[in-house]
Amino acid sequence: METYILRELVLRAQAGSRDAFDTLVEHFEPTVFAIVLRRLRNRAEASEVTQEVFLRAYRKLDQLREPERFAGWLKQIAVRLAINRAVRRPQEFSTDTEVMSAVAEQAPETPLESLLRAEQREGVWEGLHRLGDMDRETLISFYINGHSLKEMSEEFNSPIGTIKRRLHTARHRLRDELLAQPA
Repeated sequence: METYILRELVLRAQAGSRDAFDTLVEHFEPTVFAIVLRRLRNRAEASEVTQEVFLRAYRKLDQLREPERFAGWLKQIAVRLAINRAVRRPQEFSTDTEVMSAVAEQAPETPLESLLRAEQREGVWEGLHRLGDMDRETLISFYINGHSLKEMSEEFNSPIGTIKRRLHTARHRLRDELLAQPA
């Protein structure tokens, strides 16, 4: 839009011409919507905020001292309102209904599943007992007793980096023991 036309429309709108303001809305609505949509990433919300932007602009139009700066002024309103909406809206949590229904309707464990789980647990313990003392104690401290790396550092009187390395090594050794076990 030409600067002199923009200036004339703003001046007329400031003087109370609804037709002039409607023309400004028609011209700038796509731009405002794009600005808001970029921030909110939701078309319905962007549409609502776009309407709020023009309502705010209409109410505050008399505060605009330089009519030729209308476009920038309007964009500032759009950005501010979009940010406000984004900050104030509640966090959205999406859940897959299949996952949630599966969790809610989790069937009790069958005797066969219970037996298999017990055998797996027994196999892990056998593998742990075949490891060296340091590997076994490291894995039990972290995975069974739930100690943090810091607690383990104090327990074993070793730096945290050493504890991390021991955990890594012990996990690999346990894996190798479990793979070497007859099925």
